[in-house]
Amino acid sequence: MNITKVGSVNSYKGPEDWFTGAVRVDPLFDANNARRAAASCVTFEPGARTAWHTHPLGQTLIVTAGCGWAQKEGGPVEEIHPGDIVWFEPDEKHWHGAKATTGMTHIAIYENLNGKVVDWMEKVSDEEYTV
Repeated sequence: MNITKVGSVNSYKGPEDWFTGAVRVDPLFDANNARRAAASCVTFEPGARTAWHTHPLGQTLIVTAGCGWAQKEGGPVEEIHPGDIVWFEPDEKHWHGAKATTGMTHIAIYENLNGKVVDWMEKVSDEEYTV
């Protein structure tokens, strides 16, 4: 058994290459020899969002606070709320983040495939974001 104590892992600002707007990432756990999964708690200020990206083994989001949007390439922008669980298929191009006027927090769970968990792409334009 291993217990990671709250506050023992530092938060960090979401990198500008991966996000638009103010984003805080709180790592929860990493993949290791016994598990491929890793998770982070991600908090988006109003208007903040990810860039387009994919995950080689998919991604699960569990919305815990606020209200946000998520979209897969070619699909509609979907509103997401606390308690919603969003699943993106492996290699499905997508983005997610807060609404323009409301912050949003989610737990993001993703798996490691040969050392890779995500492929970051272009940023979501203001035109794509504004629904």
